[in-house]
Amino acid sequence: MVLVIRPRRKFSWMDLRELWQGRELLLFFTWRDLKIRYKQTFIGVGWAIFQPLSTMLIFTVLFGKFAKIPSDNIPYPVFVFTGLLFWQLFSASLLQASNSLVANQNLLTKVYFPRILLPISSVFSNLIDFLIASVILAGLMVWYGFVPELRGLFILPLLLLITCVFAVGLGLLLSAVNVKYRDVKYVLPFFVQLLMFVTPVIYSPSILGKYSWVLALNPMTGVIKAARAALFGLQPINWTLLGLAALAALIVLVIGLVYFKQTERFFADLI
Repeated sequence: MVLVIRPRRKFSWMDLRELWQGRELLLFFTWRDLKIRYKQTFIGVGWAIFQPLSTMLIFTVLFGKFAKIPSDNIPYPVFVFTGLLFWQLFSASLLQASNSLVANQNLLTKVYFPRILLPISSVFSNLIDFLIASVILAGLMVWYGFVPELRGLFILPLLLLITCVFAVGLGLLLSAVNVKYRDVKYVLPFFVQLLMFVTPVIYSPSILGKYSWVLALNPMTGVIKAARAALFGLQPINWTLLGLAALAALIVLVIGLVYFKQTERFFADLI
């Protein structure tokens, strides 16, 4: 007797139940990704701190000291580190999620499990790196004498949720495209580098003046700007901008889910 298991072409409540049933597998994939990432490295999880810290130092010297880029009255090191934390969570999650299906092709062709777990686990593993690197942000805030308000801290989970939803949505879409067109792994790193420069990581949106609305098209603009407002309290949170970011991230998630489900049944044949 041969049992044929085919994924549904549309996302349904049954998929949510499958996701819940596969939560232990999701944790396993997340743990495996972390283990592989830091296996046989000298400083281990210290890389989660070293990368944003070294990038912050370089940006501070180039753009803070020499270029004198405005930072909304926030000391430039802590200003840019806040942006880098959220940006690296998004960009690293997107890059790994888009390659997650191809990287696990042996598993995909031999065992059935909800394929959607692979891109999602990539975001979860980078969330751990985000939490580790947040220790440096806390240290910088103490050093520069910033004490975040309690209500400001409450918004941080929302900002993380928007970032993860955006990364999962785009990751689902590109991971499915990557199964058929391997050009994605060559184009995406270049695209992510370009996207960072249209995201207010190293500068304040105010330097664009009347054209700053263009940055609002990027959901990460609302997230990073709200994070700085919540943590440092020097500016009010722009709820309209944050609402647009949440809406855009949700739309990307829906598009990613629909395309992923429509193409999922062909993954094992094409990969």
